[in-house]
Amino acid sequence: MNEWIEELSDLTAAGDAAVLVTISGIRGSTPRETGAKMIVTARETIGTIGGGQLEHQCTHIAAGLLGGKETPTTRRFPLGPALGQCCGGVVDVLFEPVGSGLPGWLRDLRALHGQRQPSVLVTATESAMKFVVSTDNVFGIDEGACHAAVVDEARGLLQGGAAAVKDGMFYEPVLGSDFNIAVFGAGHVGVAVVNLLSGLDCNIRWIDSRRDIFRATPRNVKTIETSEPALEVAAMPPSSYYLVMTHSHPLDFDICDRILRRGDAAYCGLIGSLTKRRRFEKRFRQQGLPQSAVEHLVCPIGVTGISGKKPVEIAIAVAAEILRVYEKSLSLQKSLPDNVHPIGS
Repeated sequence: MNEWIEELSDLTAAGDAAVLVTISGIRGSTPRETGAKMIVTARETIGTIGGGQLEHQCTHIAAGLLGGKETPTTRRFPLGPALGQCCGGVVDVLFEPVGSGLPGWLRDLRALHGQRQPSVLVTATESAMKFVVSTDNVFGIDEGACHAAVVDEARGLLQGGAAAVKDGMFYEPVLGSDFNIAVFGAGHVGVAVVNLLSGLDCNIRWIDSRRDIFRATPRNVKTIETSEPALEVAAMPPSSYYLVMTHSHPLDFDICDRILRRGDAAYCGLIGSLTKRRRFEKRFRQQGLPQSAVEHLVCPIGVTGISGKKPVEIAIAVAAEILRVYEKSLSLQKSLPDNVHPIGS
């Protein structure tokens, strides 16, 4: 996830020195992936690179770099022999001191990310050179002064790719998430669900018809107060995930009807019992909705084995179900040729 961009921007703009700690390479079994980050300041640690002794030692090293020269340094950590972590892999960690004041590369990256433009952050692991590559521009360095192969390598990751080090350059794609979720309803369960899902790398549209129902929300959640919530179905991109849990059964029906008629939902979940499902199915058929579309409705929602009815218990079961469907979709996409996409994607 890319919350670190806003976090680091806010810290440096406020005059706080920080060290950006990034996993720049992995071999074998490791607790986090390449590109995972945390920020260390004199007062706090934000984010995680996996916890345990690795994170403990990296936090200590980063604290010793605060306020020092803004030159990156890379350390290698064998997790088994050196740290006693049973993962047993090897992790390369990049430490980058960032002084007070918003650096140019971060300003440019923040602007591009805010405009939902894909970019690649390029770091020279042996110097303080750091710049941003987008589809049309290079920010933070004269493109003519940068080796063309580096820019080409970066642009090759704009359509999707993993962070990696090559020839002393660390390439980190900063791409908008294609995990789009619409949550209809801001009652107790809706609040619990959004609180959980917002911790994922996703974009959430949270819709309700009631006035002043929303409170403070995470950055990846857009709240929509509207007298016609069902119309918001049309605003979602293909292959979106929908959760319908409003205060009104007729409204739930209208929303689900519009989702199922679109025919491109990755997931359409409706809160309720089997009885509610059967009633909705009967009405769907009466209104001419094909059975093949009706079968895409998930109701009741949530993974099996969790029977609790408290909002947080329902939210955990539902979030697990959506994440399972999403990861299954990712696995399917990876197994298909580049020119073939699963239905609904």
